[in-house]
Amino acid sequence: MKKRTAIIGALVSLLPLGQPLLIGTSAVLTSTAVMLFVPKKAQAESAESIFKRGLAKSDSGDHYGAIREFTRFIEEYPSDGNISAAYYNRGNAKDDLKDYSGAISDYTKAIEINPRYAVAYYNRGLAKRKSGDNYGAIADYDKAIEINPRYADAYVNRGNAKSDLKDNYGAISDYNKAIEINPRDAVAYVNRAVAKWSVGDKEGSCFDARKGKSLGASNGSKAVELLCQ
Repeated sequence: MKKRTAIIGALVSLLPLGQPLLIGTSAVLTSTAVMLFVPKKAQAESAESIFKRGLAKSDSGDHYGAIREFTRFIEEYPSDGNISAAYYNRGNAKDDLKDYSGAISDYTKAIEINPRYAVAYYNRGLAKRKSGDNYGAIADYDKAIEINPRYADAYVNRGNAKSDLKDNYGAISDYNKAIEINPRDAVAYVNRAVAKWSVGDKEGSCFDARKGKSLGASNGSKAVELLCQ
């Protein structure tokens, strides 16, 4: 039992969070008072500038700064065409700071504005899983997959959540689908190796571990060491 716990703890990992969306090329004017005094072009550039600063701060690791910029954008341009992306990116920054509750709230707002926002469902699923809400995470991955049936990362992470819930056969099914979509998904192979090991398929587990290693999985060597004994 201790060995099994050590293996799963060492090998099952989250995928990186989705990258911030690219800013749009236009912005929607939102304040009549501002429109009276600020040229239309200048106002649009101001919204774009705030948004871009938020992205730049996120990219540089200044997550508090990113939150300030996206909060300003949300407050000043609540009807802008990029408003859902602003909530989404502020959610990413909060998630990076381990404020999972705040991140979930922002992803939820982004989804309310844009119900077809697959990556927002996906990232909310990541935040829910890190908060210990695996059932909520699975529901979000379900929705992301419904919107984009070829969302390989959503299948992998839904498999991870199922693995957390000891539904290893369900996890294997999801990893199978991820590999079907992307045959070079090293993470899916290594995580499937762990799930197969958990259900007693030692040969299949070792095969997947070696495949993941050959595809460059960061924990591939460790997987082979632990699962090919």
